[in-house]
Amino acid sequence: MREFDYCKLRESSWNAEILSFVAQIREHKGRQDLYLMQKPVELKRLVEIAKIQSTDSSNRIEGIGTSNARMKQLVEERTAPRNRDEQEIVGYRDVLNTIHDSYDHIPLKSDIILQLHRDLLSYTDKTFGGKFKNTQNYINETHADGSSFTRFTPLEPFETPEAVDAICTSYRDALAKQVVDPLILVPIYICDFLCIHPFNDGNGRISRLLTTLLLYQSGFMVGKYISIEQKIERTKDTYYDVLGKVSSGWQEGKNDYTSFIKYFLGIVLSCYRDLEERLGSVDRKSTPYEIVRSAVDNTLGVFTKAQILELCPSIGSSSVEAALKRLKEEGYILRQGSGRNTAYVRNPDPA
Repeated sequence: MREFDYCKLRESSWNAEILSFVAQIREHKGRQDLYLMQKPVELKRLVEIAKIQSTDSSNRIEGIGTSNARMKQLVEERTAPRNRDEQEIVGYRDVLNTIHDSYDHIPLKSDIILQLHRDLLSYTDKTFGGKFKNTQNYINETHADGSSFTRFTPLEPFETPEAVDAICTSYRDALAKQVVDPLILVPIYICDFLCIHPFNDGNGRISRLLTTLLLYQSGFMVGKYISIEQKIERTKDTYYDVLGKVSSGWQEGKNDYTSFIKYFLGIVLSCYRDLEERLGSVDRKSTPYEIVRSAVDNTLGVFTKAQILELCPSIGSSSVEAALKRLKEEGYILRQGSGRNTAYVRNPDPA
């Protein structure tokens, strides 16, 4: 079986792009604590939005979904699941809530990962929740013509428990010895977890939940306020592409993690930039109308009231609605559709 020793990363060198990403993220993290103290109301609103987006996006990556209205109700625990997809969704919701509430008390161990997997599938009738895979699985890729091929063969079932134990132990050891920055260690661990592919189902979702957990435990809380999963969903093709590159030579321990580390750091940095942009509007002593107009100015293409609400956490729904109404009356924006399908776009030729 392949060996895992993250302490050997001490001998590795990282290119300028990776080091620049790490430095920028740490700079943003330094300002994170200030926001936590100064803007609790705005941050609470961002948490509520991010939970819905993270649950929605992480499941959609796997082809699991429901309507926007149902998703909001399910995440806010205002309704019960109606079908298999919604059972999967509320399982993800529960595990994400557990991580949000108790990340400092969730050690990275294989038995804990099994418990998270059990809870992920707890609403379904699947019998393998909380158990490592009992059949060989494969990472397949489908061509445009519909044909498929096996891109990667993960470890066999009999190798899996020992391998998961090994990466967890090695991660904890390397973290304790400060062998490498956690921002580099986390994506390497996640790559190895996905290449082991320890479960019959749920590997991708558990990997994204573990990403959130490990970032929180190292003090990078941005995923609580800006959905990392949504950014992954929006760059899904790149996500799968870099994972494919990382898996090349993995069985022999000759793979190169660089492409996934860069992708991962780019996602985290983008989240921090979004957080500061959304909270930055709070610093300006502006009216709700001015805040909404600024958000509109920074939005390209068609947008909805919900999207503007995300960008303006310092003001409420009625204030956003009133500002959009005024902007429409002034001819600054144009409305498209009606009712639930209402959307807006900036007027290319305002009066």
